[in-house]
Amino acid sequence: MGFSNMVFFPILFLLCSIFSIQSTAQTPSLGFRCSNTTSTATCNSLIDYKLPNTTTLASILRLFEIKNLRSLLAANNLPITTPQTQTFPASQILKIPFPCACRDGSGISNRRPIYTVVPDDGLFHIAAEVFSNLVTYPQIQSVNNISDPNTILVGQKLWIPLPCSCDEVNGDTVVHYGYLVPAGSTVSGIAEQFSTTESTLLNLNGMNSSANLLADSILDVPLKVCTSSVQNNSSDYPLLVPNGTYVFTANSCVRCQCNAANNWILDCKPSGIKLPQGQTCPSTQCVGTAFDLGNTTSDSDCSLSRCSYAGYINGTIETTLTQESTCPSSPGGNNNTPSGNGSNGLRSSFIVGVLLIAFHLLK
Repeated sequence: MGFSNMVFFPILFLLCSIFSIQSTAQTPSLGFRCSNTTSTATCNSLIDYKLPNTTTLASILRLFEIKNLRSLLAANNLPITTPQTQTFPASQILKIPFPCACRDGSGISNRRPIYTVVPDDGLFHIAAEVFSNLVTYPQIQSVNNISDPNTILVGQKLWIPLPCSCDEVNGDTVVHYGYLVPAGSTVSGIAEQFSTTESTLLNLNGMNSSANLLADSILDVPLKVCTSSVQNNSSDYPLLVPNGTYVFTANSCVRCQCNAANNWILDCKPSGIKLPQGQTCPSTQCVGTAFDLGNTTSDSDCSLSRCSYAGYINGTIETTLTQESTCPSSPGGNNNTPSGNGSNGLRSSFIVGVLLIAFHLLK
């Protein structure tokens, strides 16, 4: 006995819907949300890497294709004298700097790192154990157009799509950081730690509630960067340095560090690094002054002048003399000295007080 058409077609439609849903579910999502659609939607990002075993900095440089040891040291605020042979224990977390690119609404590492398959490798092993779950094996499979995840070849080159973003956050340029969530963390605690808000973290990561936070997951955290005087025609513009890190720029002749305790102002000084092949660094003196890059002098009780880095243009280190406020900001203004509307407010309060006293005396 056969099915009638009235029964057959609804069942067929239901089966097609189920297979369609399964097919959609098997398409892995990639990266962090990145709506930046400009032609130059590339940037630098950071991500936490939990070491699967005791390893050296040299091994990490090779695995993530980081070209310069100084980049890795700077991202982790390690001493510049730290050698490549320095070992770190299993489960140690290091920040990995890498280039990010935005495509189709998401951000992933810009064609690196590239991993070379070795004997007995599998996609799950590569994702979960070699790269400590920074990516999933379906994501590796997707970006490398691998039809069968169980069939990869020794020597095959695999692009590892680390999650990242180049978007501004609340109108501010930031460095997006893939933060490995420790057990027992809260969204509000992470927000406070990184000078952002709980609502910003929830929105960035597509979370409906702070209860959705999972330990050992990678969270998109926007890192505030120090303000700088770098010109927009400089080869290193924009120079984005988050708190607790430093960078080398201007052909390694300048070292710039960000420290929130320094009022979020980028502090740049001559690097002192000896260049190869007899090269020398350009002058770092502020034109028309006796100041060298990074030198400061006190102008008054609440102000100082600084010789600030302004960029690297056509082989020249540009500098500019800037003024900075050194007095702590008051809750209602920019500093503790009344000025502008604050002074007007004090004068108004004084006048009102005098009038009230006069009124009572005349009663």
